[in-house]
Amino acid sequence: MTGLQLLGFGQNGWGAWLLVAALMTLAVTATALAIGAVLGALVASARLSGSRTLSFFGHVYTTIFRGVPELLIIYLIYFGGASGLTAIAQSMGYDGFFGMPSFVAGSLAVGIISGAYQAEVFRGAYQAIPKGELEAAAAIGMSRALRFRRIIIPQVLRLAIPGLGNVWQLSLKDSALVSVTGLVELMRASQVAAGSTRQYFMFYIVGGALYLVLTSLSDRVFNGAERKANRSMPSAAIGKV
Repeated sequence: MTGLQLLGFGQNGWGAWLLVAALMTLAVTATALAIGAVLGALVASARLSGSRTLSFFGHVYTTIFRGVPELLIIYLIYFGGASGLTAIAQSMGYDGFFGMPSFVAGSLAVGIISGAYQAEVFRGAYQAIPKGELEAAAAIGMSRALRFRRIIIPQVLRLAIPGLGNVWQLSLKDSALVSVTGLVELMRASQVAAGSTRQYFMFYIVGGALYLVLTSLSDRVFNGAERKANRSMPSAAIGKV
């Protein structure tokens, strides 16, 4: 078979398999980013709370999950989660082994890693908010909840967009490591196709090209979001931020 036939969408082609795997990669990355956003917001709040205890635990979280290899985290979640589920099931009288679903384990692991980076993005975005805005809001009698809703959240989200774009790209590449759990995402699909056809060079090149397509499209989305978020801001103010 020719290369075009192998990459086609016919009966013996791998094109549909690779596209579905690319969608799985996006699903893992999007789920991980959502998990990381929740964890990152909580950790950033802890770091900014003024409590030495909360700040210490937040610092420990970001230090560990930014410093430990991503593959090790995936193994710990996947195999450790399976052991934990099995132990819980056995304590309730059930026999047998209970495995951790690959998608859940992969998304959770990448999400925990993402959360460590997002925490620093959110913390830096909050610290970049002009203090005068918060002081002015307090001076006119805004409650803390109202300041948080009308000033802090919109400003943090606007300032965090570039950093979140970088975290998305990092998570997109980390999703390739989830293939070790057996989940058929883009990396795993490229590996299976290459092994089945012995066309290693072609399928790994195609897999890399699809990753570049995903990252390029992601760049356009985040750049568009950044322009939209900043369109109401004066150019001079944006430059200072």
